[in-house]
Amino acid sequence: MENLNSGDFLVTSPVKLDDIPTVLETGKSKKGKKKALKKIGKKLAKLQNTMYAHNRYGVLVCLQGMDTSGKDSLIREVFSKLNPRGVVVHSFKSPTRKELQHDYLWRHYVALPEKGKYSIFNRSHYENVLVTRVNPQYLLFENIPGIKRVEDIPADFWVMRLNQIRNFEEHISQNGIIVFKFFLHLSKEEQRLRLLRRLEKKDKNWKFAPGDLSERDLWDKYLNYYEEAINRTSLPHAPWYIIPADDKGMARYLVAKIIFEKMVNYTNIIEPLADAKLLENIDMYKEMLSRKDI
Repeated sequence: MENLNSGDFLVTSPVKLDDIPTVLETGKSKKGKKKALKKIGKKLAKLQNTMYAHNRYGVLVCLQGMDTSGKDSLIREVFSKLNPRGVVVHSFKSPTRKELQHDYLWRHYVALPEKGKYSIFNRSHYENVLVTRVNPQYLLFENIPGIKRVEDIPADFWVMRLNQIRNFEEHISQNGIIVFKFFLHLSKEEQRLRLLRRLEKKDKNWKFAPGDLSERDLWDKYLNYYEEAINRTSLPHAPWYIIPADDKGMARYLVAKIIFEKMVNYTNIIEPLADAKLLENIDMYKEMLSRKDI
């Protein structure tokens, strides 16, 4: 698996999601995939510590995908080795009353990573061109000037919003945020099986909602809007990666591998040099601390 080419999952030209496989066969066992993930997780943790000390960059990881695509468990498994002080996870659900008093990107701006840290967006600003596009009545809660009814939404509204997202990502990348965007590409059949398991396992029942079934009826709409969003917003400073997600173990490994391979190329991320005065007196400090009477 170490020989997999991360570039094979990078979107550099228009894609058709129906033509992209949702599973990647490598012949690697479940145990082998976990072992590979653990190995690369340790490397990621080391890079994170250096970035934290360097304090110049932040990392934004956006995870999108259909329901049951494995976002929650991927976050748990991929980032478990990283220092918790340097990772903040944000799960974006329906906007709160306060959030609706601002423009739709406001809640994402305030959740951006501090320098030296990772922010993980479990769902992201792309929900604003996915969920609201499939359900345009939700847009009315935003109190946008000139839009009082669904019929008032201009024909070019969604292209405009996608352009705003492009500008948002360009702005943050120019200010030191390294952006990763992953679409966890799940098949409709695999989703059916995962929803069924939620009903069959008592400890998973709470994850199931009857609304999951009605959302499945909108599968093609969501896929079409995902496709448009990915094709319009995958740019060198904020690229999309399409990750085969029917196999959770493989999806986790690929996300970790891609982040590591991109981050290791930032050769300017180094640990800061100690203060010259400290270095000058380091032997004295060591001698002082070696004495038991101090």
